[in-house]
Amino acid sequence: MKQCNPLLAYLEAGRLEAGCDEAGRGCLAGPVFAAAVILPEDFHCNELNDSKQLSEKERQELRTIIEENALCFAVESCSPQEIDEMNILWASVKAMHRALIRLHTPPEHILVDGNRFRPFSNITHTCVVKGDAKYCSIAAASILAKTYRDEYMQQLHETYPVYGWNRNKGYPTKVHREAIARYGITPYHRKSFRLVEQQLTLDF
Repeated sequence: MKQCNPLLAYLEAGRLEAGCDEAGRGCLAGPVFAAAVILPEDFHCNELNDSKQLSEKERQELRTIIEENALCFAVESCSPQEIDEMNILWASVKAMHRALIRLHTPPEHILVDGNRFRPFSNITHTCVVKGDAKYCSIAAASILAKTYRDEYMQQLHETYPVYGWNRNKGYPTKVHREAIARYGITPYHRKSFRLVEQQLTLDF
């Protein structure tokens, strides 16, 4: 596994900080997943990085390291129906809140990847643009969210193989869009997204 630029262990020393990130915001199908991770202050892993910069094998290896060493972690999601109801941004935040609720140790501060968040349980938070490339806890959350979501889409692929979700994981690839145009959509597609170049109107 290649070494990456070392990430920051914390924003402020001496407090429990939970890193939060999501996976699947740009997909046409499937839930959006989010993870919350609290790492020990002395956690060190040179290979840790934004999940998008890692191979699938590297993400899986790092997932094991994170799960074995985190003080606590949780992964949650929001369904395609919830995404259509509240939009992808706030569904992503909702999934982060669900993950934070499941942490058996409440954090003293929350580090969030991106620039938008809604306050959670009177706990202070800091939004960090490209935070998954800056802080260990956010990078760890990005890896868990990505690997859990990829596993979920692989399972859906067994039921809906024509869309190629084992490869595109629901993202708007040419193969995925062509399958939508040919076969229509599933209950797992996000109706509020532009699924083909000219939005489909289909009966269920």
